[in-house]
Amino acid sequence: MKLRKILCAGVLLAPLVVLAQSYPSKPVRIMVGANAGGGTDIIARMLAEKMGEGLKGSFVVENKPGASNTIAADLTAKAPADGYTLLVATNTGQAIAPHLMKLGFDPIKDLAPVGLVVTVPNVLVVGPTVTATNVKELVAQMKARPNDFKYGSSGMGSTQHIAGEGFNLAAGVQSVHIPYKGSSQAHLDLIAGNIQLMFDTTSSAMGQIKAGKFRPLALTTATRSAELPQVPTLAEAGVPGFEMSTWYALFVTGGTPADIQARLQAELARVLKLPDVQAKLKGLGGEPGAISADQFAQMNRQEFDRFGTLIKQAGIKLE
Repeated sequence: MKLRKILCAGVLLAPLVVLAQSYPSKPVRIMVGANAGGGTDIIARMLAEKMGEGLKGSFVVENKPGASNTIAADLTAKAPADGYTLLVATNTGQAIAPHLMKLGFDPIKDLAPVGLVVTVPNVLVVGPTVTATNVKELVAQMKARPNDFKYGSSGMGSTQHIAGEGFNLAAGVQSVHIPYKGSSQAHLDLIAGNIQLMFDTTSSAMGQIKAGKFRPLALTTATRSAELPQVPTLAEAGVPGFEMSTWYALFVTGGTPADIQARLQAELARVLKLPDVQAKLKGLGGEPGAISADQFAQMNRQEFDRFGTLIKQAGIKLE
């Protein structure tokens, strides 16, 4: 009888083992909640290339911008739980948007964290039509012309949006929020002068900064960035009391078999240790993820709770 139970258990487990060993046997979609060219897209395409090489399969990025990155998250949450739909998410969609809009999924239960990819600062940048060369000058100009300055973001409820509102409060200024379906669209309007400033992620803005199209004035973090050593923090620039950073992480549909989740976790950990990946993430101003999947799952929950409290206390609502 005991032998029969052991044999039966082996029969039941066998398909899961075979499933994990053969994964991936078809193309894997990596969903991105922003347009091509933004920070999330850049990171997703890097992961697609490296994971495709490591797992000897096809990983294809699909951009589904809009609704504060939650369209892509919704598609991932409702996909078959087989490991063939992944999501590169940020704290915008995972920790902020759920407290500002009604979603058709639970970001904690319906999306399983694979691991943290990178954490990047948000940076205050101005376009070529703004004459201010530092935060003090910018604040003076904004106070002299209330609501004349417009700041862009990658969407309602994004970290860029929350950072802009936080700056308004901390600096005592008034500026108008203009949401876009991704950072790359906002970049075009910032360069054209249709908006004047942005609290973009360094991963998204670094290319425009290096090209001289954006002027970085301050970082919204506690310390300076090694990639932008000359740029002060907001506190150093005279506006203390507010910090914001953005993290990017990989998720899979909730309920995906544990063996496949473990394989994805191991592959992500391998990719993040590659020298060229480390160099690329640091070149974007980021700090590559160096915590376990379990530690990130805990961080994901803590961030969800933290932003929920912050949004409630600040009275932030979608227009």
